Amino acid sequence: MFKVAILTASDKGFTGQREDISTQVARELAQEAGYEVACCTLLPDERDQLAAEMRRICDGGLADLILTTGGTGFSPRDCMPEATMDVAERIAPGIAEAMRYSSMNITKRAMLSRAVSVIRGSTLIINLPGSPKAVRENLTFILPELRHGLEILTGRAHDCARTEQKEREL
Repeated sequence: MFKVAILTASDKGFTGQREDISTQVARELAQEAGYEVACCTLLPDERDQLAAEMRRICDGGLADLILTTGGTGFSPRDCMPEATMDVAERIAPGIAEAMRYSSMNITKRAMLSRAVSVIRGSTLIINLPGSPKAVRENLTFILPELRHGLEILTGRAHDCARTEQKEREL
């Protein structure tokens, strides 16, 4: 079972001015997909604090996957992609690209997402939008495929080549 940490960036959520529903949605979908939720953290839109929390989780081996919510838009306070890039060792651009592609079928505003996906150590970090609806749409699209990537990243799988037989089975 893979462990997931959920990190939400929201000034209003952090100060209690808004209920954080995105974390609840991410938690529910992750658990339904068979992930163990290791922790959920709500922080203000502060780049240094967000990066420090991602480093703590990754470097402490607390989770195989970090799902972030919020802070991916155009607001001057939105800084989740920058905080994520601050901790990145390698990028995994296909995941964020796939989420934008999938979301474009729902709303053209998906093109405004600045979300990124990166790897630090053996932890995959994926930025999600702050909207509960968008969290659900994006996670529903990517979660089925993440397991294989996490198996390779964490060393639980070693052979990722698809044979002709494997292709027929899929």
